[in-house]
Formats: sequence, C-alpha cells, structure tokens
Amino acid sequence: MNTEYHVKLIQQGNRQTVPIPQELKLPTTEVIIREDNGKLIIEPYQKKSLLEVLSTLEPLEEEFPDIDQGLLPLDDINF
Repeated sequence: MNTEYHVKLIQQGNRQTVPIPQELKLPTTEVIIREDNGKLIIEPYQKKSLLEVLSTLEPLEEEFPDIDQGLLPLDDINF
C-alpha cells in the first residue's frame, strides 16, 4: 500500500520547492527530477562508476595512427 502525503509547494522567486516528509526522506543530497505523463518523478541521484559509463560506449571502429612511425628505436637514443 502506498502512503500519500498532502504538502504545500513553497514558492521562492521563480522556483518551487517541495517539502519531503521525514518518512520519505531520501538518502542523498542530489536527485533526478523528470516529468512523465504530467507527473513529477523524483529519484535519488547515483553517480555511475567509470566502468558503468565505459560499458555503455559503442566499440571504436576507426584505426588509430602509428604515433611511433618515423621515430628512432629507444635503443638508439643516447642521453
């Protein structure tokens, strides 16, 4: 069963804030807010790890240039 709360929006200049009841307190200081069919959805923001971000990328198909082309082998360099 979903519990509903009736709260008043707080107008602050051009912004509105929603007081969230203690029982619905989110475990974060940042949220994602979006509209879906006339409803506002508020979700906790969770940073993705680098591995999660990289896993969403498409594989690269292009060839990378040979950046060592034309350089002397390391054994031939004298310091």
